Amino acid sequence: MKQRFLVPVLLILMAAACSQLAFAQATVRGLCTDVDGKPITGAVVHLADVDTGRKYDLKTNNKGEYFSLGIAAGKYNATLLKDGKELFHVNGVQVGADEVVQDFDLKKALAATGGMTPEQLKAQQAQNEKVAKENLTVKALNEKLSAAKTAADAKDFDTAVKTLTEATQMDPTRDVLWANLGLYTISASDKQTDSASKSKGYEDAASDIQKAIDIKQKTFEADPSKKTPDATKQLATYYNNLGKAAGSNGKTDEAIKAYNQAIQLDPASAAVSYFNLGATLTNANTKGDPQMAKAALDAFDKAIAADPNRADAYYWKGTILISQATLKDDKMVTPPGTAEAFQKYLDLAPTGSHAEEAKSMLAAVGAKVETSYGTKKPKK
Repeated sequence: MKQRFLVPVLLILMAAACSQLAFAQATVRGLCTDVDGKPITGAVVHLADVDTGRKYDLKTNNKGEYFSLGIAAGKYNATLLKDGKELFHVNGVQVGADEVVQDFDLKKALAATGGMTPEQLKAQQAQNEKVAKENLTVKALNEKLSAAKTAADAKDFDTAVKTLTEATQMDPTRDVLWANLGLYTISASDKQTDSASKSKGYEDAASDIQKAIDIKQKTFEADPSKKTPDATKQLATYYNNLGKAAGSNGKTDEAIKAYNQAIQLDPASAAVSYFNLGATLTNANTKGDPQMAKAALDAFDKAIAADPNRADAYYWKGTILISQATLKDDKMVTPPGTAEAFQKYLDLAPTGSHAEEAKSMLAAVGAKVETSYGTKKPKK
């Protein structure tokens, strides 16, 4: 009895399995027409299961039709190909127990995409993805720039340098990152007490700023339309900061060249570069070279001409002039404009950092001078 009973059970189980297998497969068919409504013959409809990776290639006949029995149930991406070239695709085609009809009407599809071909649509999608990625990168870099500025405003230049170093590692193609990194490195180096470390810092700053300049200039060469007045002014600022780094490191010739480049690029904002040029020449003139002093005086005069309200330019002009004073009958005889320079400084900055020194200089002009007076240099 037991043996006779097992046979029907096995038959039932086999029938159930066959029933499930048949249920798990379906028919997929469709019609493929081009933008003129004509059938696309000799094409291939490629089905790829999203979850399992199972693939089917179904060919179109001379009517543009394709058909297949026994497609396993699942979620498919369907791509219409002609001679290996994609014409269109549809994602998320659900295949189940019922017959699935998936037509490829390129005329309708073209209208839905605003008249773009599949290649154009694909290119646009790629561009959209690129823009989205760029936006994320820009957002992250702006956060780094903001954090570095916050640290620099708090005089924590080491943190500012560290933050922007990380930013340049994220994307080394942004000139603004290198430029700001160089500027903060100059400030960090100013605070160094070890001369070797200070010099190395200025050298690193110059290298970073030069990278910013190179990137900016290559951008102009690649696309001249980007050479706007604002962009040119920004490049001038880079050169001005390059001059600071070089001058602080004792490389006077390099500093002069950088400042002159900044002046040439942005004459309207030349006051800053002229002043920095004069300061660099003054600091470098440790032997009292008359020609270097004249060049510094000329730079300060040009800074004043470009910005008549720049108080420090008047003060340093006065210090150069008073250093050229002579003695006549125990009286100091200064070049014309000496007293006027110090007085103008006090008019513009009555409580400035050099106010007391300017008052002392004014008091000394034309007064009887002690022999020790002329040996003392004004502070900078």
